[in-house]
Amino acid sequence: MRKPLIAGLSTVFLLGTVLTACGGTTETPAPSSAPAGQEQPAEAKEAESDKLETKFATVATGGASGPYNIIATSLTDIYSKTYGVNSKTQTTGASVENINLMKQEKVEMAFVMSDVLSDAVNGEGSFTEKVENVQQIAALYPNYVQVVTSGSTGIEKFEDLKGKRIAVGAQNSGVEVSARNLLEAHGITYNDIQVDYLGYAEAADGMKAGKIDAAFLTSGIPNASLMELAQSFDLKIVPIEGAAIEELAKTKNYFVTGTIPAGTYKNDADIPTAAIMNALVVRTDLSEDDVYKMTKTFFENLDSLANAHQAAKDISLEAAQKGLVAPLHPGAEKFYNEKK
Repeated sequence: MRKPLIAGLSTVFLLGTVLTACGGTTETPAPSSAPAGQEQPAEAKEAESDKLETKFATVATGGASGPYNIIATSLTDIYSKTYGVNSKTQTTGASVENINLMKQEKVEMAFVMSDVLSDAVNGEGSFTEKVENVQQIAALYPNYVQVVTSGSTGIEKFEDLKGKRIAVGAQNSGVEVSARNLLEAHGITYNDIQVDYLGYAEAADGMKAGKIDAAFLTSGIPNASLMELAQSFDLKIVPIEGAAIEELAKTKNYFVTGTIPAGTYKNDADIPTAAIMNALVVRTDLSEDDVYKMTKTFFENLDSLANAHQAAKDISLEAAQKGLVAPLHPGAEKFYNEKK
């Protein structure tokens, strides 16, 4: 004989009550995020603050042995560990190529020389039109123009470069742009010399093999390729006197006088030369919050960057906004305003 329906319903109701009391409910759990109008837990806020909106933070640098790449390798490691972002370096022909990679949105950040950056934002030199999507984070450290030769070439002063075979840097690099400007300031054009477009390591090898008479290596000091070359080569540094630099600075205000200190490459005395500030730049489409975090992290880790390469010892928060040649990104500006 069938039981009455009401008895069956009572049994189901009783079973449901027992399961609920024991925590066995099958209801869908409430979302973990706080309801509208309530603050998120501190842990959730902290997790969000440790992330970047961008998925990539690729930094364009220069040659593998140059300060750009050495410093940036340390920086990208810090970004990866701090924010869990895919951050890495990209070795390149340096400044002009780096700007073009930024323009093509293939990298997010770059180290460049201020002369090339100035040309880019003004649509001059190697750039037929203004590059609109690049903004500056900071002025960094000076790049010293290091014109090197050997004792056998007879080159004693800058004007002696005329008629010689000269490595002027990779084509369209910041090194090559500054070399061309300095040669012209001394009344020398590419028609007056034999030009070789060689990067740092290739120029050093060419010097050692006797294939070139002199080379421009414009970088932070010391330059690793020159340090190695000086160990087994009669290396001489050609001075660049202040008068020519001062004249050049009238139209190219990013040029300043500098000094290669005695002992840098076994040189007995300080050697006068020209210097150009380096710049750290970022794409304009990166968010204000991302660039704020990246700028803050950069300056909070200057000691680590200086341990990677001593050129970074010349980077300071106090000088970061001096000599800017491109618009400052709002994220970097927010960071600097907090430090006032």
